[in-house]
Amino acid sequence: MELKPELITIGEQAKQASRLLMPAGTATKNAALQNIADTLQEHAQEILDANAIDMANAEAKGLRKSLLTRLLLTPKQIDGICEGVRDVIQLPDPVGRGEMWTRPNGLRIEKISTPLGVIGIIYEARPNVTVDAAALCLKSGNACLLRGGSEAAESNKVLVRLIAEAIAAAGLPAAAVQLVPAGDRAYAEQLMRMNSYVDVIIPRGGAGLIQSVVANATVPVIETGAGVCHTYVHGEADLDKALSIVYNAKTDKPGVCNALETLLVDEAVAAEFLPRLAHMLTNGDKGPVEMRACPKTLVHIPDARPATAEDWQTEHNDMILNMKTVAGMDEALDHIYQYSTKHSEAILTESYPAAQRFLKEVDAAAVYVNASIRFTDGNRFGFGAEIGISTQKLHARGPMGLPELTTCKYLVYGEGQIVN
Repeated sequence: MELKPELITIGEQAKQASRLLMPAGTATKNAALQNIADTLQEHAQEILDANAIDMANAEAKGLRKSLLTRLLLTPKQIDGICEGVRDVIQLPDPVGRGEMWTRPNGLRIEKISTPLGVIGIIYEARPNVTVDAAALCLKSGNACLLRGGSEAAESNKVLVRLIAEAIAAAGLPAAAVQLVPAGDRAYAEQLMRMNSYVDVIIPRGGAGLIQSVVANATVPVIETGAGVCHTYVHGEADLDKALSIVYNAKTDKPGVCNALETLLVDEAVAAEFLPRLAHMLTNGDKGPVEMRACPKTLVHIPDARPATAEDWQTEHNDMILNMKTVAGMDEALDHIYQYSTKHSEAILTESYPAAQRFLKEVDAAAVYVNASIRFTDGNRFGFGAEIGISTQKLHARGPMGLPELTTCKYLVYGEGQIVN
C-alpha cells in the first residue's frame, strides 16, 4: 500500500523527533511539559472557541449525549487538563531505570528502560486525550502521532499547534507531537500500516474502534479499552453497600470503559435487592437508567425491558444496564467467562471464601471485591496518569502509566572478552 505523501512527511519527522527525544534529560522534558501547561492555560479561550465549533457540528449530526459530554471542554476542564500536565512533571522519569550484574567472565550487563520510539494513538471524540497522550509520550521520551475523532477536529488542531509550540520553546523538536488528519478514514487506515515509521499503535475508544485497529494494523498494537464489565452481587453481600457500589459503577460516568454494563444478582438476594436497586436507578440524582433484564429479573422488575443476546456482549457507554439473576457463583462465573472483555470485574460479598474464589478464577486486568469498578484508572491506582487501560496480556495489562511506554535494552561492558 502506497502511503499518502503527507503521512510519509509526518512519519519521517516523527522518527527524527524520536531520535532527538531519546537522550533528552528529565529537566528538559519537564520544562517542555511546564511550557505546555502554561501555554494551554494562556490560550484557554482559543481552545474553547474551537471546541464550540466542534460541539455545534456534533449536535447538528445528532451525536448522543454521552459522547457530547466527552467532547465538551469547559474552563474548569481546561484547568484540570493543565493540572494533569503539571502532575506528569512530578512523576519519576521512566527512562534509564534498570539493574546491572556481572558475569563470571567479568562481562558487566545492564538492563535499562528506553522509549518505545514513535507511538500512534487512534482515539475518539475526547480532546483531553490529545493533551494526556502528548504529555505522557513526551515524559517517556516518545514521539507521538495523534489521530483523534473527526468530531473533535477543530479542538485537536488548536491543542496540537499549541503543544508543538510549547515543546519547541523548550528546545525539543516540535514534531514530537503531530496530528494525523481526521477527515479521511484512509489516514487512520494508513497510520495502522506505517511500520517504517511507527513502533506501536494504541487505540482508545469503543469496541468497534479497537476491533478495527486490531484487525487491520500491521504495526504492533496494544489493545485497550473495550469494557463489557460485570459486577456480581453474591448471596452473602451487604445489600446497602451493594446498592451504593452498583449505582456508582453505572452512573458516575456511563460513557467510559470502566463503567458497569452487566449486573449479576444471586437469586438468594434478588427479591430483596432488585426492587430497591430499580427504584434507585429510576429516581436517582444522575437520571434514569434503562434496565434490560433476563426473565428471572423481570419477575422483580416488571417495568424493565427484556434483555437480548446482543445486550450481554454490548458496551453501551450509556445509561443502560443489563441485569441477570443467577443461581449462584458457578453461573455468574460462566456468564463472565463468556462475555467479559477482560477489563474490570467485581464481586460484592461478605464471604471470604467466595471473594477468594472470584479473585482466582476471573481473568481480567482488574478484579475487585466490594468496590466500584470505576477505580480502574491510572490516577486512582496511584500511577499519576495513564495512556489507556490494556486488556491484553503481553507487554502491559491494566492502567498503562509511564513505565508501560518504555521497552528495554541491554548495555554490555567488556574488557576484551570473546566467546570461547
